[in-house]
Amino acid sequence: MAKKIKVLVIDDTVMYRKVLTDVLSKLPEVEVVGAANNGKIGLEKIKQLEPDVVTLDFEMPIMDGIQTLKELKKIGSDVAVVMVSAHTSQGAAVTMQALELGAYDFIAKPDGGTLTENRDSLLKQLRPLIQSVNTRRILSRTLNKKRKVPPAANLKPGSAAAISTTAKINIKPGRLELVSIGISTGGPNALAEVIPRLPANLRVPVVIVQHMPPVFTAALADSLDKKSKVSVKEAEDGELLKPGWVYIAPGGRQMRLVGKAAGTAVELTDDPPENHCRPAADYLFRSISKIYGNRALGVIMTGMGSDGVLGLRLMKRRGAPVIAQDKETCVVYGMPMEAYKAGITDMVLPLDKIASQIAGMVN
Repeated sequence: MAKKIKVLVIDDTVMYRKVLTDVLSKLPEVEVVGAANNGKIGLEKIKQLEPDVVTLDFEMPIMDGIQTLKELKKIGSDVAVVMVSAHTSQGAAVTMQALELGAYDFIAKPDGGTLTENRDSLLKQLRPLIQSVNTRRILSRTLNKKRKVPPAANLKPGSAAAISTTAKINIKPGRLELVSIGISTGGPNALAEVIPRLPANLRVPVVIVQHMPPVFTAALADSLDKKSKVSVKEAEDGELLKPGWVYIAPGGRQMRLVGKAAGTAVELTDDPPENHCRPAADYLFRSISKIYGNRALGVIMTGMGSDGVLGLRLMKRRGAPVIAQDKETCVVYGMPMEAYKAGITDMVLPLDKIASQIAGMVN
């Protein structure tokens, strides 16, 4: 019998502790092992109960969520912290800070409806998160077994074996005209490592799909813009792409690129979710394959599931190079793993090498 995922609920509100406990208890793979009403008590219970997952509120007496995360970072805890965030601009900004401090992911507190509807909303958000933690645990056991990798000189770019950080892609300088990134769980923290390292003179635009609900993508763009040499913004419908700018798809909308007489423009739609995601990387990558062919670079990074693989396959058929983040630096080795298994990756790189590789290939 599979070992259950142990969850600790930390929230200063009695009602929310009960609601979260009830909702989590509906998941058969979960065992709620305890609750705490502030971060200080929560830290003690983490040491005692050794949970796999902690749900953590932001505003609490004695020790709030951000302080708790900082303490967890100090002691090197590997517990997966899921922040419970207010669905507001202020809540989204604090959520970005938490994710950059190492929070695994977040859920948004329902902002209306009946108690039943709110419980259903929480369950809908928590179920895939718990599944991703479980998947990470399983993959960690299976993929940590050392595998033999062929020498870099013997790797053929585009093959499933191309996993070296030193593999080279034959790109003529100046050919690439766009960088596209698909990313999910662990994304804000990973993007905070990559985007600020891009040079101010990056001569192409960058488009990103990060799986997030509305409001939070705007906060992510604002957070990255403050710490980057390139300009970062949430994409707007109809705007033309500019070199040296980074465009993040708005949460709750699908984003694709369309060719205009004046250049390439963003088009936002309310088309249905793909891979349970809106925005979806596949949706964006498909449009890129039609417009840019081999003049675009595809990058797939940390995240649960397989979103992006079908779109990258189309880009690859048209000659576009593809970079995937490596297993060791992914929070969840899902999306990059699926691209690797599909044999469409030219390079598999650790997080700290991705920005320099992008800059080198573009500039």
